[in-house]
Amino acid sequence: MLAYIAKAKPKLKILNKQDLADPAVSQLWLDWYRSKPGTNAIALDAGERAPSQKLIAACRELAPNRGGLDKPLRVLICGIPNVGKSTLINSMTSRKIAKTGNMPGVTKNEQRILLADDFELFDTPGMLWPKIEVEEGGYNPAASGAVGRNAMDEEEVALELLKYLMLRYADLLVARYKLDDIDGLQDWQVLEMIGRKRGAMLGGGRVNIQKAAEIVLTEFRDGAIGRITLERPDEWKVWEKRAKELAAQRAAERAAQQKEKEARKQGSR
Repeated sequence: MLAYIAKAKPKLKILNKQDLADPAVSQLWLDWYRSKPGTNAIALDAGERAPSQKLIAACRELAPNRGGLDKPLRVLICGIPNVGKSTLINSMTSRKIAKTGNMPGVTKNEQRILLADDFELFDTPGMLWPKIEVEEGGYNPAASGAVGRNAMDEEEVALELLKYLMLRYADLLVARYKLDDIDGLQDWQVLEMIGRKRGAMLGGGRVNIQKAAEIVLTEFRDGAIGRITLERPDEWKVWEKRAKELAAQRAAERAAQQKEKEARKQGSR
């Protein structure tokens, strides 16, 4: 729906919390977005001194025909939950206008904010896709904190996060948790190693996997493991292709099962 509404509108992609992201990958994303027609991209973080001026200038550049009290520039800010939209708005206005919190779903309603005499910003609650078709499109937002704890399995999300970190950021993982060589290990083995290193233990020398998962997720979100980005511009197509292949395989299996079921019914008559 948003893509349809914004189809003919200029778009500004804000890569927020850039201080937590891999700077090299952030630049890849900036270049990728800027290559799209009618689109610009900027990176921001909590340490920006004048984010409002940077944002306003980027928006005015995209819509040079809008301005003045008779034709104010109206901007809608939207994104997935817990990516710092409200914190960004508060820093832009230099006062606490939007509610903030380190959890998804804090903003409940839309609100209109005047950044300049002829610049209106409309804040909206965080939004997610109605259906997650690509697995990584669910696991990555969950790992980053865009999904509430009651709506996910933290152990499963932590294992998927570790799988990616072992692939792209193994050196940061080893350094943070003072691990031995993890080359060739499975994600669950690394999670157990982290649990042992951090004293997340149960009776009988067993690792408290839930506690270990919470440690990994919390430290990833806080940037304690390092500056990490969970997706590169070229990865989504690969993930999407795999998801479509799996969906087609499941559909074929369901069709075969249905056909077999109908054949059994015919045979019993």
